[in-house]
Amino acid sequence: MLYIFLPIFVIVLFSFNKPAGKFNYSWQGFTLDNWADPFKYPALTKAMVTSLQVAALSTAIAIVLGSLLAIALVRQRFRGSKAVETFLVLPLTAPEVVMGASLLTLFLDLGWPTGFTTVLIAHVAFEISFIAMTVRARVRGFDWTLEDASLDLGASPTRTFFKVTLPLIVPGIVAAAMLSFALSLDDFIITYFVSGSTVTYPLFVNASVKAAVPPQINVLATAILLVSLVLLAVGTLYRRKRLT
Repeated sequence: MLYIFLPIFVIVLFSFNKPAGKFNYSWQGFTLDNWADPFKYPALTKAMVTSLQVAALSTAIAIVLGSLLAIALVRQRFRGSKAVETFLVLPLTAPEVVMGASLLTLFLDLGWPTGFTTVLIAHVAFEISFIAMTVRARVRGFDWTLEDASLDLGASPTRTFFKVTLPLIVPGIVAAAMLSFALSLDDFIITYFVSGSTVTYPLFVNASVKAAVPPQINVLATAILLVSLVLLAVGTLYRRKRLT
């Protein structure tokens, strides 16, 4: 556990470091100045905002498509379902460099300029698999007789879905959305291939290593970590409250 969490401890610790030069690599002294001005570098702030935008939009799109796909694979029996399941696993097993190069080739063949839109499409492409697999695990334990009861009582299929099915699988959807958001925010390789002039937070950090590594990089990373922990704690407390 120490080996796993040591890099995170270092990131948090060096967000309070006062580097002597441009590189925040060695400990020089404790300071709160970095947290007092986390948006000191506009380029870094812009890259972070871009990453958050891509993560939010791609997660919103992928959570709809992935959830519907998961429900279809479990609820329905149709020709080609096994093939769909096989293709669903491919993005999880294929190296990211292969997927990134393939998407870049596709966009170039279509004549699409690389940029924010291609990054968004690429993120949706690999997020759908993670979301579908996560939601499907939740849907498999669903009691489908509840849907039948709702329909027998006169509810329409649409009302049954939103009033019965969706509320019961929301925990799986929320877990899938959090995983998808984190994967999108963290992705570097696929984004590197299709980004064009768009700079996300991981791309900025990679480029800044050659020129300067300000402590604000650690500050923003720590802030994201804290927000994630708060959301996780709130979700856990909410589930416990519902169970009691």
